[in-house]
Amino acid sequence: MAPDRPERIASPATAAGTAMSSHAEFLNRILLSRVYDVAIETALDEATGLSRRLGNTVLLKREDQQPVFSFKLRGAYNRMAKMTAEELGRGVIAASAGNHAQGVALAASRLGCKATIVMPVTTPGIKVSAVRRLGAEVVLSGESYSDAWKHTQNMIRDSGSLFIHPFDDPDVIAGQGTIGMEILRQRPGDIHAIFVPIGGGGLAAGIAAYVKQLRPEIRVYGVQTTDSDAMRRSLIAGRPVELGEVGLFADGVAVKLVGELTFSMCRDLLDDVITVDTDAICGAIKNIFEDTRVVAEPAGALSLAGLRAYVKRGGIKGKTLIAVVSGANMNFDRLSHVVDRSEFGAQREALLAVTIPERVGSFRLLCRAIGNRNITELCTRFADPDQSRVLVGIKIGGPEETAEVIGQMRAQGFGAVDMTDNELAKLHLRHMVGGNAPHLCNERLIRFTFPERPGALLDFMDAMRVEINITLFQYRYHGADYGRVLLGFDVPEEKREAFGEFLARVEGMGYPHVEETDNEAYRMFLGWREGAAQESGQV
Repeated sequence: MAPDRPERIASPATAAGTAMSSHAEFLNRILLSRVYDVAIETALDEATGLSRRLGNTVLLKREDQQPVFSFKLRGAYNRMAKMTAEELGRGVIAASAGNHAQGVALAASRLGCKATIVMPVTTPGIKVSAVRRLGAEVVLSGESYSDAWKHTQNMIRDSGSLFIHPFDDPDVIAGQGTIGMEILRQRPGDIHAIFVPIGGGGLAAGIAAYVKQLRPEIRVYGVQTTDSDAMRRSLIAGRPVELGEVGLFADGVAVKLVGELTFSMCRDLLDDVITVDTDAICGAIKNIFEDTRVVAEPAGALSLAGLRAYVKRGGIKGKTLIAVVSGANMNFDRLSHVVDRSEFGAQREALLAVTIPERVGSFRLLCRAIGNRNITELCTRFADPDQSRVLVGIKIGGPEETAEVIGQMRAQGFGAVDMTDNELAKLHLRHMVGGNAPHLCNERLIRFTFPERPGALLDFMDAMRVEINITLFQYRYHGADYGRVLLGFDVPEEKREAFGEFLARVEGMGYPHVEETDNEAYRMFLGWREGAAQESGQV
């Protein structure tokens, strides 16, 4: 999905001029920040594989390397290190979706201060556990950061503790701005643009404040998700705008209302704000893993997703582009969703709905039309005696290849529709292709396995040469050493002997099988049920 592009929020010249006046104080604040008591200077690594694919030098600012696997401890510690002994004795309270909470908890433990953190109930468990492990008390409330923040107000009045804001505080912003200081020191040469994730805006404000003071020619772009774009909407409206709901996939940037100070700084200093969707973020997580072997959290990969969208939109080549990988506090149970969607986000997989004749040999013709491209998914279920609808996933080199495949399928007389951007198909239908088939009283269900390698499914299809209708086909590539295919065959009495010979032949070719015709799950959800045909009015 192409990124939304808001109205231009400031020309580079205007942004630089404004920064030199009203935001000049932040250069001093950043230079004097006390972040290195707890933080480290993180690496600025080239993503060599992605650089090659995009035709640009892509550098990753590795904030996942921090002790709490996120940049947030910079701002939290810088703010708390300036508290008096009396203030530290009162304790601190914070609202956080997870990473700021860990920064506050670590700072509190170093400074000998009690910390209470209010976190949304949707916060990944890995972040909640990390905060408790650092010695802070955790209170779960609300579904987003903004909900948690509202809950802290009564707690502050009751306890007398000091509130440590995650983004709308000058010392917090200055602490995050040390990332910009490190980037310019680590890369003194040409930099075309820096991409920064935005939730409440503290990180983007801090980095832009430093960079625009010293290198105003460098573009600084904020990046948000399409369903949590409070800063983008605020910049367009000219005032902070509160969202009614926010998407929670990238929980680290799920902020309904940005800060007054961060809004002002982002308005004056950022060159633009780019928005990206969940698939793009999943693709960026995969890109980061491929080049660093680190699994970034969704908010942590957000800036790289924006960088990729910027390159695609502008046809950028031969430039140095920097993305801030802001964190790596990823819940393990989210990985399956990331894996499922990353190839779509990286534009390496297409999902097609294809209509083929319901007759022997159609499947092989379909596979031939796909050519030597790897098939990632192939699902169908008998529903009509004349035609069959097949859901097909294929590996592609880019979106233009999808159109080429569709053209090849149509040349074979098949109907084909691109479902790559269809949320219903990607989220649900691909896992639901099936159902009882009331016509098929002679169906046999067989599960096959074969060594997984490029082209293995096509070889398997060639081995399936039998004059018997295939009534069910389900395959999905899972990255395992063996591929697994579930097939249904319509085997009337007169073809049983030939079918037995077929199974023996493919077994000898290296395709072992297990018959599942008597499996209870098949009987309940996929198989023929006595009386079903009469009930459906089809006989």
